[in-house]
Amino acid sequence: MVSKYIAAVLLSTVFITGAASAQTNTGKDTVNTSATTQTEYSAYKLVGLNVYNQGNEKIGEIEDILLAKSGKADKVILSVGGFLGLGERYVAIPFDQIKWVDEPVRSASGDARTTTGAAPTTSSTRKWYPDHAEYNATKDQLRAMPEFKY
Repeated sequence: MVSKYIAAVLLSTVFITGAASAQTNTGKDTVNTSATTQTEYSAYKLVGLNVYNQGNEKIGEIEDILLAKSGKADKVILSVGGFLGLGERYVAIPFDQIKWVDEPVRSASGDARTTTGAAPTTSSTRKWYPDHAEYNATKDQLRAMPEFKY
C-alpha cells in the first residue's frame, strides 16, 4: 500500500519536471504552455480511474502505475474482471498505450455521462486528472493477457 503512494509521488515529480521543460522563451517573457492545455496529471488521482475501450465499454480500473528506474512511467496495472473485488486479476499494459481523456464517456445514444462526478473546470481552476482513460482492447483480450503479480 505504501509503495503505491511512493510510486504516485515519484510519478507526480516526473510530470512536474516535464512541465518545467515545457516552457518556451519568446524573448520577452517565459510562457508556460501547460497553462492553456492539460499536459500533466497527478499520479495519485490516476489510481482508481476507469478505463474504457473505443466501444465505450468499461474494461477495467487503474490499480497502479509502475516506473522504470529512469523515473519514467513504464506500465499501468489494470484491475480487470471480477465483481466487487472478487475474481479480479491484474494485467500490465504499456503506459504509452493509454489515452487520457478529459471529456466524459459517450453512451451509444450520444449523451455524455460523467465517469468521475467531477465539477467542470473553469479558467481559474485546474483539474489534475482526466475524466477516464482509453485502451484499445476488449474484455476477452485482457483476460487472455498474462496475469501481473506483485
